[in-house]
Amino acid sequence: MTCPFPLFRLLFWIISVFFQTIKSFLIPNISLPPPHFPPKNTSPVIPDVPVLSPHFPLLLVPYVPLRRIIDFMDPDALVSLSFCSQKTHSVIKTQRKAPFIGRLCVSEFDSNFSFCTFGNNNCVLSVRDCSFFSSSERSNYVKMNGQDVPVHVHPLDGYLVSRWYNTTDGLKEITDYVTDLFNIDVSKVCVSKDAINMIEWVNSRQKTPLKSVTVCGVTSSEEELIYILRDCKTSSQIEICSYAPPHFCFSENLRRIDFLEIWHGQWVTIDNLLTMDGIDIILGYSYLSNSDLNVFLRHWLSGGCPRLKLFSAKIGFVNIFQVLAGLLHNAVLVEDSRYYTSPSGYSRTLSDGYDIQRADGVTATVCKQGNENVVIAVWPETTQNYN
Repeated sequence: MTCPFPLFRLLFWIISVFFQTIKSFLIPNISLPPPHFPPKNTSPVIPDVPVLSPHFPLLLVPYVPLRRIIDFMDPDALVSLSFCSQKTHSVIKTQRKAPFIGRLCVSEFDSNFSFCTFGNNNCVLSVRDCSFFSSSERSNYVKMNGQDVPVHVHPLDGYLVSRWYNTTDGLKEITDYVTDLFNIDVSKVCVSKDAINMIEWVNSRQKTPLKSVTVCGVTSSEEELIYILRDCKTSSQIEICSYAPPHFCFSENLRRIDFLEIWHGQWVTIDNLLTMDGIDIILGYSYLSNSDLNVFLRHWLSGGCPRLKLFSAKIGFVNIFQVLAGLLHNAVLVEDSRYYTSPSGYSRTLSDGYDIQRADGVTATVCKQGNENVVIAVWPETTQNYN
């Protein structure tokens, strides 16, 4: 094992430059010395916890400006900095007060790559399979939850990549580390294997239930799909990106889900549609017919799916007049284009649609987009994101 200092030299220098930049308006009376590195002839020693130079400016800054500096720093930089010493870990854990914009996401897309992210997929700390690296490659080590973990800096994005023989165990370790450091819960999980166990593990370790679950991979098992649709403890968002097994059939009522997106919806039937209670319902390619969508639209007009704001389905070929069969007397053609945003942030341009009104006065626009997509957008639109 080699010394961890090469990894942290660059980190110390970047942070010091950042301090110098904001010094003029945050801490004008404090002199921040240049970054200090150990002598090059220092013998390589692996301490239990990597230590900072005593001249590193972060530990000399008074607490009031220190809090502001830490609050300005990105989560990935704070995670990297937290490994430098027990003191920097403690300072970040106790002094960071700024609320997080976005949500902590635990992802596991395949057996070789897993990561934690905040907000718009900005990686904070990732996991890679050890087999991806040659034994001759230089490694730096950090102390994580009591064990030495080899790490390197991502060459393009700058966050830390940890290496594990078992990526699932690694994902759990970095989840524990990051959530403890920032005192937050996981709100989103992306899984591609062992989905049930991973979701149950996350839910069992925190007080607040998951808000969002995404299932990736090629094909999910029947057991996993039934669990996601019926038993998974999250009501906000479910996204199923994987294929269902051949002849999969879900014959039970779907539970209440605010946002439901199914990329490969060949298994979705009209009976499934009639039991959905969602705000946004997005279906990828399905075997639904124009007549099925007509039945669903009548269901909504009679008070079914009362929370619906946006429904979108891809079918073989859309005939808008079959979708509106028997309802044209209550429909008004709107030739102008209108821009619509759903509560989850989905945006649609509605062109050449038909406005149709429910008995309680609520209006929806029904239109086709291309030859395969039908959209039902309920007014008034709302841009409030419920996640």
